[in-house]
Amino acid sequence: MTEDELAFLARSAQRITLAPGTVFVEEGEKAAYFYNINQGNVRLFKSLPDGRRQITGFSGPGHFLGLAAGEDNAFSAEAMDSVKLCRFSRASLMAVFEELPVLERKLLGVVMHELVLAQQQMLLLGRKTAIERIASFLLSWAVRLEMCPAGGLPAANSVLKLPLSRTDLADYLGLTIETVSRSLSQLKRDGMIDIPNIHEIILLRPRTLSEIAEAAV
Repeated sequence: MTEDELAFLARSAQRITLAPGTVFVEEGEKAAYFYNINQGNVRLFKSLPDGRRQITGFSGPGHFLGLAAGEDNAFSAEAMDSVKLCRFSRASLMAVFEELPVLERKLLGVVMHELVLAQQQMLLLGRKTAIERIASFLLSWAVRLEMCPAGGLPAANSVLKLPLSRTDLADYLGLTIETVSRSLSQLKRDGMIDIPNIHEIILLRPRTLSEIAEAAV
């Protein structure tokens, strides 16, 4: 969006700061709001009947949440670190669309992008091995951090910052924490990555990682 469009949208927003661990969207509750993340990281998840959770995605600065929801929230959202966001009521959103129709078209593009990501997640969980899932995730996170040129790969020895825990990664990829740890250790032994600390991974051979990630496609 242009600066003018963002400024117009911001006039309808309530600015909120959230502490780490704050759940601000509850699955099953009425979808009265949508959100634009300005700072920080958010985990999206669904609760399973046995009490476990399935992380369905992560959102960061520039991302919109809740645009594609029906009458009720289809997921929960929790702040992973200190998060600043803009909250919009659905009623105010309709008024914004009437005054600036171009925003409606652009936000529709955001919704379509979310659907593509959901399809990619289904492939990730349905057909790929643990190693393939880890490789796919690392490369997708590099794209998220804008470390990749258009249509390309991150440079060798790129440092990937990961604010999420191994538990988050396991929940997102549909694996156990033990399997995540073994898979990361295997990639490290094979010279694909290095792990200087729990929140950093160095992509030593991103092209080979890409070949692994695409093996099941």
